[in-house]
Amino acid sequence: MAAERDPEPRVDVCVVGAGPAGALVAATLARRGHDVVVLEAGPRFEFDDRENQMERAIRPPYDEAEIWEMGGERDRYVSSGEQYYPLNVSRVKGVGGSTLHWQGMVMRLHETDFAGTAGSGDDPSWPLDYDHLQEYYAAAEREMGVAGASDNPFAPPRERPFPMPAFPPSYSDSLFADVCERLGIAMHSVPNARNSEPYDDRSACAGYGTCQPVCPSGAKYSADVHAAEAEQAGARIIDRAPVQRLLTGSGGDRVTAAEYATPDGETHRQEARQFVLAAGGVEIPRLLLLSTDEDHPDGLANSSGLVGHYFMEHLFAGAGGTLDQRTRQNHIGFLTSETHQFYDDPAQAVTREDGTVAVPETEDALSPMKLEFFNYAGPSPVEIALNGEEWGDDLLDSLQDAYGRSIAMGGLVGQRPQKSNRVTLDPSTTDDHGNPVPEIHWSLDPRARRTLERANEIQHAVLNELGVDVSWTAGPDSTGPAYHHMGTTRMGTDPDESVVNPRLRTHDVDNLSVASSSVFVNSGAMNPTLTIAALALKAADHVAADL
Repeated sequence: MAAERDPEPRVDVCVVGAGPAGALVAATLARRGHDVVVLEAGPRFEFDDRENQMERAIRPPYDEAEIWEMGGERDRYVSSGEQYYPLNVSRVKGVGGSTLHWQGMVMRLHETDFAGTAGSGDDPSWPLDYDHLQEYYAAAEREMGVAGASDNPFAPPRERPFPMPAFPPSYSDSLFADVCERLGIAMHSVPNARNSEPYDDRSACAGYGTCQPVCPSGAKYSADVHAAEAEQAGARIIDRAPVQRLLTGSGGDRVTAAEYATPDGETHRQEARQFVLAAGGVEIPRLLLLSTDEDHPDGLANSSGLVGHYFMEHLFAGAGGTLDQRTRQNHIGFLTSETHQFYDDPAQAVTREDGTVAVPETEDALSPMKLEFFNYAGPSPVEIALNGEEWGDDLLDSLQDAYGRSIAMGGLVGQRPQKSNRVTLDPSTTDDHGNPVPEIHWSLDPRARRTLERANEIQHAVLNELGVDVSWTAGPDSTGPAYHHMGTTRMGTDPDESVVNPRLRTHDVDNLSVASSSVFVNSGAMNPTLTIAALALKAADHVAADL
């Protein structure tokens, strides 16, 4: 009904986006008594439908985009540049955002990331250091519910334990453990935003194993948790309300309203004292570029000309194959062990059991990397059965022979910020409201390619030592993105070289803040959601101080 999506009278804060950043900002400010409205482009997804979504996820012909209602005119995009960017493969528009189907790994960036010295690279430094975010990291872990352990010797310092104990290592982790000990590689637990025990009125992990694309139990954190808390505290969330542009008043130094559309074809304006953009690293620059007027002919908050530029991703490195023993893969839908040993020093040697040494094939600079030990390698029994041509006992024999013998390693490699990697508008292609769609210009830098090669060297050393028949490798020529959109409204102190300041306020517009990985100055190689959450809590503090 149209009335359900009518605007509120002028409120304290209007938040654009109800993913992890927007939901946390809204919940934090609403708890403090501020009037908050959240405008979310996508729908609400009912929790009670998650078991049905899981059933669809493990059966053909559904794919992940269909399960979360992605695609069509609303989600059109264009990809250009050297590397194709499949934007819609792993994003969700809706209350909860992409945390509705994320993997749930939550690591803090290293101190060296903030200094721009992670790996052997020479990235720009952040205008704040790890100490500035340490208390917000801890608060984000409490808000989301993180299970972890202090067994990572390479992690930055902590001020208190994780809210919940870590998940125990998986069976296949134990296979890797013996080999890694021989090679001098330190394995450690993975912090997960999923409950290892009941937490925050949510159950412990029930072991469905379908974490991506859907957690039926709710043990894995998703931002609809904080969206509900925001509403309980008095905030209002308007779904299916894509913001078309931001409007400014006389002089153009303050946003006066967010103009949004509704399913009935109407357009409304939500007025507020403060505005927070939390729609992700692609839609935020798109919205700013769409918000042109006489005062902002090149888009809002874009006096530097950098809105949309320095788009960064994490690149996937991996290798795997089969063993002549059971590996119990696909029993767990998330990671329980990884190593950050090569994060700050990707070039360190790995000594094999036979005494030979695996060293990088280049002496040039490398990017940070983290390596992962998979729990979900190889085909599922459903996939084997559907793709095969056997029946009855023959099919059973094939399943018993093929299923559960796969094993693999993965990893993420950081990408350095390049101005040429960017999000722009493509006027020749429009969405369901006639707006130009985002165009992703994406390419890989030579340093990332070298680091992918180095990651593969280490992965092959481990897998070969384990006796794996390696059948696939994802490296420089076959890599893909982790769908971590970063850098398109970068943070800095110089208005000519950045879009937002260290308070996450845009340099150009006094009442416009950005809570997103779009403010990242460099990418690091850690999954970004915990840092996004920490920045959202920081942004909420600054907005509250200005109200």
